[in-house]
Amino acid sequence: MTDTTNPTRRRLLAAGATASLTGLVSGGVFAAGSDKPEKTEVKVGFIPLTDCASVVMASVLGFDKKYGIKIVPSKESSWASVRDKLVNGELDAAHVLYGLVYGVQMGIGGPKKDMAVLMNLNHNGQAITLARKLADARAVDGPSLAKAIKTDKREFSFAQTFPTGTHAMWLYYWLATYGIDPMKDAKVITVPPPQMVANMRIGNMDGFCVGEPWGHRAIADGVGFTAATTQDIWRDHPEKTLGTTLAWVKENPNTARALVAAVLDASRWIDASLSNKVKMADTIAGKSYVNTSVDVINQRILGRYQNGLGKSWDDPNYMKFYSDGTVNFPYLSDGMWFMTQHRRWGLLKSDPDYLSVASSVNQIGLYREAAALAKADVPKSPMRSAKLIDGTVWDGKNPAGYAAGFKIKAA
Repeated sequence: MTDTTNPTRRRLLAAGATASLTGLVSGGVFAAGSDKPEKTEVKVGFIPLTDCASVVMASVLGFDKKYGIKIVPSKESSWASVRDKLVNGELDAAHVLYGLVYGVQMGIGGPKKDMAVLMNLNHNGQAITLARKLADARAVDGPSLAKAIKTDKREFSFAQTFPTGTHAMWLYYWLATYGIDPMKDAKVITVPPPQMVANMRIGNMDGFCVGEPWGHRAIADGVGFTAATTQDIWRDHPEKTLGTTLAWVKENPNTARALVAAVLDASRWIDASLSNKVKMADTIAGKSYVNTSVDVINQRILGRYQNGLGKSWDDPNYMKFYSDGTVNFPYLSDGMWFMTQHRRWGLLKSDPDYLSVASSVNQIGLYREAAALAKADVPKSPMRSAKLIDGTVWDGKNPAGYAAGFKIKAA
């Protein structure tokens, strides 16, 4: 029996019904009027990371033309730059950190502005890298790192890429799982992804969390090793999104649908075969995009991992761009999870209306319409559940209780 007495459950059912109705009315034909994109040229920002691939390949392979638009990829220097250009309209949309979008939405990651998650771009594929000097001191994983921090009284420093972003949340979650309070037991700094390896080389941090290929690059350059992958923390976790402002979506709904459909096509193409993944790696390694050697990208994109300390393995939970079609769906529970972590670490001073905010930000109705255009499968429920590395289960049912339930959290 469906529980309609729970207010969160009632709102969730209403949100799902609205999303379903929107999809039925539109049916991929947009009966309310012309489906012609309002803008034919769409400037989409990206950071030099492997998971920018679907945006880049949508442009390079011409999937955008199929939907009447031209994607113009714009290489950006930092997540702060992406944020600022989205907010002021210099970018139409961007390959962007899930938690950055929600940080701006809640006014805790820069200027407050209503934002939109059009789709999820990938699952998995980030890593926590520790400096080689820690391996020499026998701190090679969470438990041994915790012991080192407890016994060595020097200040330990760790880097993430943006204060409200995904990498910060993975880093904090991983440290806290092993009894390390990231707010009290260490110094945390912000470093743009392409600058991580160089900063570790000169001794600016003991560890960092960033997207590929920079975890593997640290190993290739002999400056660091992989202590954990983010799929170890949460298998098939949400990561980058195709994000923009809510105002842009309202002004350009047809363009937004076309953009999502094109990136969906590219996502499906990448995951269709190993040869496509290799072609993708060859393309994005170029100077215009990630600007690194192909071999730094193509191993982990095929699930071939090594930790830099002699261990190698095949990881079935490597970076996914489409998989069975569930990767790209903007689950409400995914957006809610990032807010629970912002609350956990004191970035949010009180509990928001988690479901209401996520329902506003994550454009489920528009996504369903775009998926119909691209003939992509769509999950039935806007919620999903997962068990994380510390044994806790996240299902979105009691976000305030979940955020408050962690032993290590901000006061």
